[in-house]
Amino acid sequence: MTESQIFEHISKKLSFSTKQIHTVSNFLDEGATIPFLARYRREVTGDLDEEQLRAIRDDLEYFKTLEQRRNTILNSIREQNKLTPELEKSISDCMDLTTLEDLYLPYKPKRKTRASIAREKGLEPLAQLIFDQATMKGSVEDIAATYIDSEKGVETIEHALQGANDIIAEWVNENVEVRDKLRKEFRNYGAVTSKKVSAVTDRTVYEAYYDFKCRIKFLRPHQVLALNRGERENILSVGLDVLEEQCLDHIDSVILKNEDHIFTDNVLDAIEDAFKRLLFPALEREIRNELTEIADEHAISTFAENMKNLLLQPPLSQKIIMGIDPAFRTGCKVAVIDATGKYLAGDTIYPTEPFKKIAEAEKTIERLIEAHHVDIIAIGNGTASRETEMFVANYLQKRREQGSDRELFYLIVSEAGASVYSASTIARDEFPDLDAAQRGNISIARRVLDPLAELVKIDPKSVGVGLYQHDVNQYKLSKKLDDVVESCVNQVGVNLNTASASLLTHVSGLSKTISENIVKVREKNGPFKSREQLLKVAGVGEFKYQQSVGFLRIPDATNPLDNTAIHPETYDTAKKLCDKFGLDLKNLTNLQLKLSEHVKTMNRRQIADELGVGLPTFDLIIENLLKPGRDPRESLPKPILRQDLLKLEDLSVGDKLQGTVRNVVDFGAFIDLGVKQDGLLHISKMTVDGSKIDNPHDILSVGDILTVAIESIDAERGRISLQFISKQK
Repeated sequence: MTESQIFEHISKKLSFSTKQIHTVSNFLDEGATIPFLARYRREVTGDLDEEQLRAIRDDLEYFKTLEQRRNTILNSIREQNKLTPELEKSISDCMDLTTLEDLYLPYKPKRKTRASIAREKGLEPLAQLIFDQATMKGSVEDIAATYIDSEKGVETIEHALQGANDIIAEWVNENVEVRDKLRKEFRNYGAVTSKKVSAVTDRTVYEAYYDFKCRIKFLRPHQVLALNRGERENILSVGLDVLEEQCLDHIDSVILKNEDHIFTDNVLDAIEDAFKRLLFPALEREIRNELTEIADEHAISTFAENMKNLLLQPPLSQKIIMGIDPAFRTGCKVAVIDATGKYLAGDTIYPTEPFKKIAEAEKTIERLIEAHHVDIIAIGNGTASRETEMFVANYLQKRREQGSDRELFYLIVSEAGASVYSASTIARDEFPDLDAAQRGNISIARRVLDPLAELVKIDPKSVGVGLYQHDVNQYKLSKKLDDVVESCVNQVGVNLNTASASLLTHVSGLSKTISENIVKVREKNGPFKSREQLLKVAGVGEFKYQQSVGFLRIPDATNPLDNTAIHPETYDTAKKLCDKFGLDLKNLTNLQLKLSEHVKTMNRRQIADELGVGLPTFDLIIENLLKPGRDPRESLPKPILRQDLLKLEDLSVGDKLQGTVRNVVDFGAFIDLGVKQDGLLHISKMTVDGSKIDNPHDILSVGDILTVAIESIDAERGRISLQFISKQK
């Protein structure tokens, strides 16, 4: 397959022009990153966004894999001297891996099989005679008798016919048309079934699958993953149920050519044997792998969507934050960070069981709060979280009763992955003099100050916003999550003078080594004053600079454009635009007022043409001149801050509460209401304008603030069911 054929195929599949595919392919071959192309090369790519660019990239990678496999197969068949012009054309024209493997199956080196043993006994001519189905005279037995050969192990007529049957069954199994028909049959009419393994007597989370049957076409991704896990844990026995007679009819329609010949019954026996012994087991594995792959893709997309929304949670910037990592016996670790995330002080308190040193703990946090002017207390949601929350809520109430003029709030923060971070090399490098437990609560506090900057230090799989994330294809999951982190970091932009090396690593064009070099230069020479100074960092050549610089910000730069998403390659254009309207770049406040007036009446296309840039670049310049250094997360709802503790016993059916979406899955969303248990907002309880929805992601994202009503409470099992009312804009 030629490159132009590949581009043509991707073009039709994704509905982009072949020119766009070719352009993106060239850029990627040169090393350009997706964020760079999506923001700074829209004119040349035809205004493609990140999602579209990644779809092209993935398809290009797929066809690269396909081409490598095609060449391997052609070489293998060629070495066997079996590559005919017709077969070579079929393989060369093939556009998917499944069909390619079907074409290769008859020529694929095999271990010893019943068919290969029969061939060694000289029975292939008999098999061919039977398979050709030509009209003949005589009897089956008389013809088969001529193949009896004691030296080769063919002792009887039955042995001869069985060997021929084995060879024909293999031919049927390797027939591309047969496999294609059966795949369609399985997909359209097959069903997945599961039963409880007889040894299992207890109730488990798989109880819904103890006697389960569902058509393949209606099976939901989360059901597939649950069945797979139940099977792995030896709780469920899972299989495929198909209409056997219908499947055999499909095979007959391909294989049977002459129903009047003397070997018809032998061919039918071989077909049935091929289906039961070879085709069904192979296609059952294939269909289940296919279902798993689809379920994996769905689970990975769900995880990625949740991860994206978690990373883009609005920061509570310019706050002094106290982080508390709850615990019982070992005590709660406390850390205070300043508005830049710098660690100020820490201690350990014991307000929970078994010690309950509440008075002593209150004195400790009071001292830290007053000494460092703490604004917010962030409590991890792990073991002893609610007990620690009760202590903090009671302490805040005492402060208010005593007339404290300093307003303090608390919030519960997911500590998923904090222990992974605290034991990591990154954490040890940041805080070499602190133990792992103390590093964890610093991470909890920093997640409030700037979720993105802190969470990128942690393996995304440890963040806990997915479903079955440890069951899915780990390579694909890691790749998808890397894309999400890269997208989020570059969408927000990074402060070149405060970003950690781990955060800089995710900036377009920057490697781990370059990121570490940037931090070293910053520590040695002080803050960067201009983007151009980046070129003096070891490893940053012209190309790396081009790819990365637009995503880096310098708030106090000499040139105010260095604190925007405007790329240095268009600084001259931005200056010409300002000159055209008499705007002073050094007086940004005045510039924004004047420019906003001009924007209302200007002909954007005409001015873009005058300046010699495309409309996407022109709009990017305008947007960043109007809002320099803008953080796109600022417009999102801030986390709910609390002062009082809410208990499960305080809730009643019908109560209306505000809550935060913690996780979104296929069947609904888990909502943090400020009580010990998250409530479940089932998909059946979600509506938009009175209509029910098909996918919770259509209306909800991790971090959304909702108003919900309590529908039911199961105090014994700790379950709260919710009804959706509204979402905070």
